Amino acid sequence: VVQLHQSGGGSVQAGGSLRLSCAASGEGEDVSLYCMGWFRQAPGKEREGVAGIDPDGVTNYADSVKGRFTITRDSAENTVYLQMNSLTPEDTGMYYCAAPIRRCLGGLTTWSSDYWGQGTQVTVSS
Repeated sequence: VVQLHQSGGGSVQAGGSLRLSCAASGEGEDVSLYCMGWFRQAPGKEREGVAGIDPDGVTNYADSVKGRFTITRDSAENTVYLQMNSLTPEDTGMYYCAAPIRRCLGGLTTWSSDYWGQGTQVTVSS
């Protein structure tokens, strides 16, 4: 079982920045071997993949966030971060950390995961 604890998020005006963190732990699990990443779900919409990072640090982003969001990981701390810059109201939603993400470097619509963080609200006002 993998446990994911999220922090960060909040409310910001358009053009602002926020940072999300996700600390992973797992009894009997080596989470450093897992792809970790972020999904989000806007009101009335399906959950979608946002950004992922594999154990080697290779990243994968949704087209809508490329150039604005940066995912990084601290393997020693089993923590993944999502730096979100130039936020727009379209980025508003509940953000969920996930690990392991299957098909990490493939199309984000093919992503799936068994374990999720508790969710963090991100609200961007215009």
